[in-house]
Amino acid sequence: MAKVLGQWRRVLPDLDTGPVAVVGRLTRCAALLRQASDAPLAREGFSRPEFDILSALRREDRELTPGQLAREIYASATSVAKRVRTLEEKGLLARRPDDRDRRVVHLSLTVSGRDLVDRIMPEQTAYERSLLAGLGEEERDQLARVLGELLRLLEERERGSREGARRGR
Repeated sequence: MAKVLGQWRRVLPDLDTGPVAVVGRLTRCAALLRQASDAPLAREGFSRPEFDILSALRREDRELTPGQLAREIYASATSVAKRVRTLEEKGLLARRPDDRDRRVVHLSLTVSGRDLVDRIMPEQTAYERSLLAGLGEEERDQLARVLGELLRLLEERERGSREGARRGR
């Protein structure tokens, strides 16, 4: 990232590259963390998005509609539908039609799905802990607080954009 910032200073010396220093590093970290943290999941035959669905259902510990699930994991309804089919074929989640509206389905983990998440989650968190092992506890806590604040700001902005788009219709 230092090289990129130096290149921008060279070609556009008056450009404030402070945002690039933060967003660029976050983007690169996210890509590297995603690649590294997906390794245990790949060994189990799952992608991160599939595991996100299983994990959300386990955390919520109740049925969710596909729309609720999409909001929970910040994914599109289309991508959720595709992954739900795959996970259902693997016997890890089940669909139940709504009692009042047959167009609505409720998703839940099967016993196999619950057992899988409960088995993989400790290994996954231990692996993710090892990825952060170079940071001290105080640094991890500080990083989590700062990222939490950034996330809050970005989510507020997104909510405002959605509300503005709805009002503009």
